[in-house]
Amino acid sequence: MNWIERDKSTIWHPFTPLKGVADPLMITKAEGVYLHTDDGRKIIDAVSSWWVNLHGHGNPHIAKAIASQASNLEHVIFAGFTHEPAIKLAESLLKILPSNQSKIFFSDNGSTAVEVAIKMAFQYWFNKDVEKKRIMAIDGAYHGDTFGSMSVGERSDFTKPFVEHLFEVDFIDFPNGENDKAVIETFQALAESGEIAAFIFEPLIQGASGMRMYSAETLDELLSIAKEHNIICIADEVMTGFGRTGKLFASDYLENKPDIMCLSKGLTGGALALGATSCTSDIIDAFDSDDLKKTFLHGHSYTANPMACAAGVASYELLMTPECRENIERISEKHLGFLSRIKGQQIVKDVRAKGTVIAIEFETDKDSSYFSEMRNMLYPFFLEKDILLRPLGNLIYIIPPYIIKNEELDRIYTVIEELLNKLSPTS
Repeated sequence: MNWIERDKSTIWHPFTPLKGVADPLMITKAEGVYLHTDDGRKIIDAVSSWWVNLHGHGNPHIAKAIASQASNLEHVIFAGFTHEPAIKLAESLLKILPSNQSKIFFSDNGSTAVEVAIKMAFQYWFNKDVEKKRIMAIDGAYHGDTFGSMSVGERSDFTKPFVEHLFEVDFIDFPNGENDKAVIETFQALAESGEIAAFIFEPLIQGASGMRMYSAETLDELLSIAKEHNIICIADEVMTGFGRTGKLFASDYLENKPDIMCLSKGLTGGALALGATSCTSDIIDAFDSDDLKKTFLHGHSYTANPMACAAGVASYELLMTPECRENIERISEKHLGFLSRIKGQQIVKDVRAKGTVIAIEFETDKDSSYFSEMRNMLYPFFLEKDILLRPLGNLIYIIPPYIIKNEELDRIYTVIEELLNKLSPTS
């Protein structure tokens, strides 16, 4: 029995039907922007393996940090104990997060970072003996696949089997540039109810719903209203953090800063699983007691895993280099140039870019959605040309590792243009 047959007999893959799909590709090595298969192919990882990889696969600086840490302290319970990699990473994060952030709570992925944030917000008001039990979120949101994170996300076919088990959330419409005034008015009315504990949002870009982008000005207005009404603001920067939008964090585009921030994905440069939730000193104050009943009674077995934290420190060191900053700016400029080149083509419904993220939405006879049948054509088209672009229905996006070269970006752009010409009604 070969590896693929052994995989199929034992493994259940994420977001993958159990029937009717092609066999998974066997990856034997990854280096830079390339994934190497067992049959000798080199595939460009144009989506950073689900948006996690910042500095390229097999980065020697991160690999060395993990190896060194593994031989010294691979893991230790984080209740009652601490270690150097966690302290260094927390200090490093607080240097680059908005200045109002005060402490870091570690977990192990994006969903858990969001769960921590939601629980912090609810217990904040509980500890203060204030009746605030509702949360606001933006329609179309994706915050993870655990029950709390699903609750504050879009109600869709993804969550339909679980809807009756999710807690109620007040959703406002996505501010698309045309309805922003109405969205702000709705937000204002909900805020004035006095019942809203927190407002959670993906700042500037809603990732999984189609890389939908909205203005910093509108989000700033919403945060201003929230702060006027003592609503805790939670920024889910799991995807947008660590330079993806052009700045270190999408919240850096805002005048009003969040009270709580959720981090994961690029936190370790894509090397190991780790989550982090930061918060302000005001949030901390509500828990600052020797009363166990006011303690934040939450944790994970692998909280602040030393090897993951060491990878995070190494990734931070790379992120702060001038070379990385220049790469982020270079990719952002290249994306804008490509956007202007294809914008207006008949088959392109919309193309949008922010920092190192560019998304191309194709015209379709049916509504745009994750379940668009167009995905069944788009994914294999690019994969056959050794480019990994994992479509969101009838939309493709590029979020590459920062070390990608211009010629590699140009290759991706060229293949996309080849597809556009193929799909064009006049071709």
